Amino acid sequence: MSRISQTDPELTHRLTRRGMLGVAAGATAAALLGAAATPATAAESTAAGRGRPVLPPGRLGIQLYSLRDKVSTLGFAPVFAELEKYGYDEVEFAGYTQGSAGPITLAQLKRLARNHGLTPIGSHVGYYADDPNAYTFAQNLTKVLDDAQALGLKHIGTASGPFRYGSTVDAWKRAAEEFNTYGAAARARGMKFYQHNHSDEFSFATDNPKVRLYDVLLAETDPELVFLEMDIFWAYAGQFRFSKRPDGSAAPFEPLDYVLRQPHRYPLFHVKDGVSDPANQFGYRMVDVGDGDIDYQKFISAVTRLRSERLAHHWQTEHDQPTESFTFARRSSAYLHSLREKC
Repeated sequence: MSRISQTDPELTHRLTRRGMLGVAAGATAAALLGAAATPATAAESTAAGRGRPVLPPGRLGIQLYSLRDKVSTLGFAPVFAELEKYGYDEVEFAGYTQGSAGPITLAQLKRLARNHGLTPIGSHVGYYADDPNAYTFAQNLTKVLDDAQALGLKHIGTASGPFRYGSTVDAWKRAAEEFNTYGAAARARGMKFYQHNHSDEFSFATDNPKVRLYDVLLAETDPELVFLEMDIFWAYAGQFRFSKRPDGSAAPFEPLDYVLRQPHRYPLFHVKDGVSDPANQFGYRMVDVGDGDIDYQKFISAVTRLRSERLAHHWQTEHDQPTESFTFARRSSAYLHSLREKC
């Protein structure tokens, strides 16, 4: 299916920010390809002779939360049509209506995505709620998995932190037991259960400030049942916030190292960028992918160069509050498609 794209006039500036040379000439060549060039084709022309694409083929997705304003006003069909133009391969849901303009069934949603060359890859669902009828893993596991299976999802997860019982080591062990239960149920349906982090997961246990809570989650969940979707922006925000223990002693960590130690546990990533800002409580200001200081050439390459790992991961762009959501989606895809392995 043809994926039509216009050359992004801002791409040269964005690549220059990362110190990539020779882009202007390449962008001019890409422009000569005309409107029928795909994002991948245009990117290749801007980076000819500089190595294979960093981004694996068929693995670029987007978390639809970033486009919730468009879904609520236009509906899924126009949104999927735009994503097709921008060269996306996959979509991750944040609810199956998102206030969509007009009703839609799961069967219609699945068919609509496929008609635009998009594979539904995962979905975020709540972990727990006080309401016994809530659409969460804790309250309605069977319904959550039924819906995921109807959409043909290979992954079903939560963006809720494991704080249900508190921030002690035992509290997280208890949450990990529940995650193992959800993981076993998902595996029985041919799916992987996953948890998406924010920055607080990298904080320290309140009853043992030498223990990082994220390490408890990794240690206490079964690696064959519970998987992780690293939100790379929030992981680096966690690095900024929690590289010292509460007593002030050093506790540095590198988010990428978690992945390199156990790559099979990270089938999904959120590709979200930020400009370093020490005055911000999280250490970064969120921006479109390619406009910030997170080195995605390094990060993605490090993961995909691992043996047998190039096609084992899915990279979902995201921005919590984009200035203009279609612009964010377009520019982020163009940037990631432009990246090349260093020779």
